[in-house]
Amino acid sequence: MRYILRFLWNATRGHHLAPWRSPYLRWRIETYCGVKMDQVGFLEFWGFLLRERKELVRFLKWTAKMDRYARPKPKNTF
Repeated sequence: MRYILRFLWNATRGHHLAPWRSPYLRWRIETYCGVKMDQVGFLEFWGFLLRERKELVRFLKWTAKMDRYARPKPKNTF
């Protein structure tokens, strides 16, 4: 869960309270489903989240897995 929250916090940088205004998330929606960035607003953003929630959860779990590979926990050397 921590990795999911970290990704969402980083992806909405500068737009934490209004994630539909995040250029990164708007760009990701455009590349995923073809809706132009300029057309992504409040309703389109939340409709996309509801419609694609299973795929988004799968993606967020994958990002958490990749983050654990990229930043492994240090081993105790005592």
